[in-house]
Amino acid sequence: MSKNAKIAAGGVAVGLLLLIWLPWWAALLIVLGVPTAAYLTLDPSQRRRLRRVTRKELG
Repeated sequence: MSKNAKIAAGGVAVGLLLLIWLPWWAALLIVLGVPTAAYLTLDPSQRRRLRRVTRKELG
């Protein structure tokens, strides 16, 4: 299993556990809020690099 697949599987597992323990709106807020907060903490140059790499993988 690739590194990205392991990360995705872990994210799904954490999301399911959060849905069991927390109300659905709180789990959704955490699942969407953590990656957004991490992205916003990046420097502008890091954001550009991240967007460039993502576009290369899609193309």
